Amino acid sequence: MKTVFDVRQLLKKFGTFIYIGNRLADLELMEDEIKELYQNACISAQEYQLSVLILKQEARKIREEKGADE
Repeated sequence: MKTVFDVRQLLKKFGTFIYIGNRLADLELMEDEIKELYQNACISAQEYQLSVLILKQEARKIREEKGADE
């Protein structure tokens, strides 16, 4: 797992499709769903950690881009 797309594919395996239209909100909701899957023992600790890391990195990039635009 290396990209946000890979995290989306993991969520899709569990029937979770996320699209709000706001990229940052999508990432936050995806992170919440990943946490739920981990708490319910549906994914491993490694999948959880890697997924959260990927989502947080992408969210940070978006926030930095928004900060540069202002």
